[in-house]
Amino acid sequence: MSATRVFVARLAGCTVFDPAGDRVGKVRDVLVVYRKNDPPLVVGLIVEIPGKRRVFVSMSRVTSIGSGQIITTGLINVRRFEQRGGEVRVIAEMLGRTVVFNDGSGEATVEDVSIEESAQGGWAISQLFVRRPKTSLSLFAKGATAFAAWAEVREQATAGQAQSAEQLIATYSDLKPADLANTLLDLPPERMYEVAGELPDGRLADVLEEMPEREQVGILTRLGDARAADVLDHMQPDDAADLIAQLPEEHGEQLLDLMEPEEADDVRFLLTYAPDTAGGLMTTEPIIVSADATVAEGLALIRRHDLAPALGAAICVTLPPYEPPTGRFLGMVHFQRMLRYPPHERLGTLLDQGLDPVTADTSAAEVTRILASYDLVSVPVVDDNHRLVGVVTIDDVLDYLLPDDWRSHDGNDDVRRRAAARTDLTTGSIPLHHGRRTGNGPS
Repeated sequence: MSATRVFVARLAGCTVFDPAGDRVGKVRDVLVVYRKNDPPLVVGLIVEIPGKRRVFVSMSRVTSIGSGQIITTGLINVRRFEQRGGEVRVIAEMLGRTVVFNDGSGEATVEDVSIEESAQGGWAISQLFVRRPKTSLSLFAKGATAFAAWAEVREQATAGQAQSAEQLIATYSDLKPADLANTLLDLPPERMYEVAGELPDGRLADVLEEMPEREQVGILTRLGDARAADVLDHMQPDDAADLIAQLPEEHGEQLLDLMEPEEADDVRFLLTYAPDTAGGLMTTEPIIVSADATVAEGLALIRRHDLAPALGAAICVTLPPYEPPTGRFLGMVHFQRMLRYPPHERLGTLLDQGLDPVTADTSAAEVTRILASYDLVSVPVVDDNHRLVGVVTIDDVLDYLLPDDWRSHDGNDDVRRRAAARTDLTTGSIPLHHGRRTGNGPS
């Protein structure tokens, strides 16, 4: 080994290579087992390989740790990792735990863990980096930090007390929402609820949008109605509608009453449409401008960092008002077309004349054919009065088409899935997504 002691939090996200220098994946956690009289033994790494699959890499396969990278022997079992009894994940389960000093000097919270290689080549926990409670009343003060050997402390488990997730959240702060969602799904259920509960509202909303509905409902019901409504306010209206539709009707209405009126109105509007229609798939927050808006103004709008790429691919042009349902829909302008014209050009002169909108009751199968046939990222949705009510994006359609377990599905069935989907589209049918709404459409 090229290093004898490393801190686990610094390993998170480190790239794993094989002997030839090819990238294998990234470290997501370190797995240990407790021993009676000795510090916990490090048995291996949890590594995320392409396909978002997490696998176990034994420490006996690790030949070098250092300089932000890990070298392995190249022999890796790609079977999906499953945690066994007695195994503990350092980042997910140890960071944030409370420990008590054996000398009676008080307690502290674990912020990091160092692992060290022994002379025999095995790895074990050597020290804990801990933070004591703060002694100052200042809001910005922090407690003193210290290093402690494993033998100098003991873990404290207080009944009913949740384990702090602050350090775990900080460790995974650079993960994209989909990756953080996968990380949470790998945790034991109670720990997942603890971590989710400590995420900021906006971050939690992004993560919930990437989770299966069963876990979405489980987390939302643990938050309490007031906070659950705040999180729903941060979600995309179509995702919030899908989630609320999974709740008992009375509970869903309670949450809608607690949400911001504008956000709640969008969600209620979406809940009126059948699940297998454009209205059931669409989002109500496209970019909408007047015909007099310029290319410069349009490009400024799609540069917003919080805008989903699919929504930024085109701008909708309508008559006033400019909130769904808008005035009469005039057309769409694709961002690539805007790039070909000077900044002062009016968007009303750049409309895509070959793209017809769909109506809210258009079938999901037809929407899918349109997106595929014309290589589109989004398609506008209008009502009977030709007013824009939303857009269906490619990610909306994919989320509808993919099977329930697509986030954890092995890649071996990819070809079979594509063939099945192709058959369904040919026959005009689409498999019903597990989480879509079951309403009867507009009354």
